[in-house]
Amino acid sequence: MKAEIITAKGTMMVNFFEEDAPGTVANFVKLSKQGYYDGLTFHRVIPNFVIQGGCPEGTGMGGPGYTIKCELTGNNQYHDRGVLSMAHAGRNTGGSQFFICHSRENTQHLDRNHTCFGKVYEGIEVIDAIRQGDVIEKIIIHEE
Repeated sequence: MKAEIITAKGTMMVNFFEEDAPGTVANFVKLSKQGYYDGLTFHRVIPNFVIQGGCPEGTGMGGPGYTIKCELTGNNQYHDRGVLSMAHAGRNTGGSQFFICHSRENTQHLDRNHTCFGKVYEGIEVIDAIRQGDVIEKIIIHEE
């Protein structure tokens, strides 16, 4: 499966880590298909670290009303540039908020603490263009 994350700054094409984080991928796909992310913002942007979105309140405090378990034992649990990972407020508290890494240099301490569930393979420059408040216009899921 793949996804298109469409923003005004461009489109990021994502490959999912279905083998390593099946529950996290399934949750993100379900929310995307429901239109949950459409119109939400990247509420947290820290240069050379991450861009974070998926909060319905735009504050970093909101979620879908449930939590999912962390999946930290797979092969692709490394926070490299372009990796999508679940944000959380502690182990097993993720829901809808996710972040995309700017660089490995400042995100490697997140390895096996946050679930990596995909990676941008095209449009990686969009990560650098996103600013706080930029909108996720739509996420389109492509099932292969």
